[in-house]
Parts: sequence; structure tokens; C-alpha cells
Amino acid sequence: MAGVAGPDGDSGLSPGDLAAKYGLAVSGKRPPLGEYTRRLWSRRHFIVAFATARLTATYTAARLGQIWQVMTPLLNAAVYYLIFGLLLGTNRGIPNFIAYLCTGVFVFQFTQSAVLSGTRSIADNLGLIRALHFPRACLPIAFTVIQLQELLFSMGVLGVIVLATGEPLTLRWVLILPILFLQSVFNAGLAMLMARIGAKTTDMAQLMPFIIRTWMYTSGVFWSVTTFTHKAPHWVAVILNNNPALIFNDLMRYALMDSVSSSSLPHHVWIITLAWAVVVGLGGYMFFWKAEEEYGRG
Repeated sequence: MAGVAGPDGDSGLSPGDLAAKYGLAVSGKRPPLGEYTRRLWSRRHFIVAFATARLTATYTAARLGQIWQVMTPLLNAAVYYLIFGLLLGTNRGIPNFIAYLCTGVFVFQFTQSAVLSGTRSIADNLGLIRALHFPRACLPIAFTVIQLQELLFSMGVLGVIVLATGEPLTLRWVLILPILFLQSVFNAGLAMLMARIGAKTTDMAQLMPFIIRTWMYTSGVFWSVTTFTHKAPHWVAVILNNNPALIFNDLMRYALMDSVSSSSLPHHVWIITLAWAVVVGLGGYMFFWKAEEEYGRG
């Protein structure tokens, strides 16, 4: 490459040498993972503020406002109860099917909404990405925080439903906190993974609802997976029983419902849950970070 003429003996230096001499860096260059994590942590207040503002704006135009945060999963539960509980009879053998169903719907919707919004988080915010410099992981994480805020708002209603259907308030309810923490880490990792894919393949946002719906049918939201796995081939049963969405559903049911016993949970369930959260959370974060320079370009 030809040298670049300039003052003070700069003639003959390549553009790269000149940049190094004067401390210039590539705009938007991906920082090392440790530095990236430090910058992301310094933006934590921005993430929470952005999530809160977006959540408030989502329901501003609706007459019922933020009541829809609760109404949406309740209406979904009512539809599923009509179809699967009354018409198809999948409630047979499941004690307290209403609490079982509502818990599954509320918990799975947290993952579903985080993944769907994460898939669109980069493509739908190109203006913000191109206007401001910040770690792009803020966006899928912020959308996960939005869904967590909605779930926390809905958990009070879920608790009333569980108690109203005859379940007692027990010390197992304390388990709600670690379950939600691990599920939030898992969801954030999955949202970041899908955010990178969605940024490159915009059609993924159209495909994901069908993938998520298939995942829901295999996650024991409105039927007991054990009614199928005891007849299925061993490898199929292993896959279904270790489905992370199913594990989060069953753990939350165990925490809220005294009628759900620990024998219904997989062996070493907490180790499996922690492994899913760490592998997907950290894996999704690193997968997203590796393409940091590419977001908002092209």
C-alpha cells in the first residue's frame, strides 16, 4: 500500500501506521470480551430505563393499559383450557388442572416473548444503533427485562389463581426467585443468540412464531409429557424430559403447587436447570459479541 504524505515526517507511513501513531481506532471495533462486559455492566441503568419506557409505551394506546399484561396470558389460558381441558380431555390424571395450565402458560410466555422480541431487537432498532454508540447486547437484554417485568406483574395474579384453586401457601414458594433468575439468564442468552441470527436473516422473525409454537406443544404447557414419554423410544423421552421449557414449567409448578411432588421432576433437576442457564446464557452472549462490529451496517 502506498504511503501517505503528511507533516512531521509522516510521509511514507501507511494508513495503518498513521492510525497507530496517533492513537486512532476503527469505528465500532469489537472490544475484548472482558472490556465489552465491563461496558455492558456500566449501561445497566440504561437497560432498565429503556425496558421500562418501552413497556409503558406498549400499552399507552390501549384503553385497559397495562392490564393487558395479565389479560393476555389469562385469555390464552382460557382458550387452552377450552380446547385441551374440556374438548380434548388432556386434564385427565392432572390434579388441579387450572393451576397447572395457568402456571405453564405464564412461564412459557416469558420465554416465548423474550425470544420473539430478541429476534427483532436489532432489525427493529437500526436507527438507535446507528445514532448512538453502546454495547449492542443492551437491546436483546433490555427486551428480556421487559418480558421479566411483565411476568412479575402477572405473578401476583397467578398466585391468586393457585391459592383460589385450593393450593396452600408453602415455603416452596421461595423457590420462585431462583427459578425466575435462572430462566431470565436462559432467556437472555437465547434472545441474544436469536438477535444475531435475526439481524442477518430478517425472515427469521416470520419463521420464529411457528418454531416457538412447536416448542410449546412439546413443553408440557397444557398436557403432561409423561403420558407420552412412557410409550416413546428412550432417546425421545430423554430429549423431551430435558427440554428446558418443560423443566422451567415443572419447577415453577413444584414451587407453587403442593399437589405437584418432587418425584415428578427429573433427577438432578437443579443441576440440569443451572446447566441450561449457564450454557445458553453464556453461549448466547459470546455468540452475539462475536458479531458486534456487524450490527447496523450494510
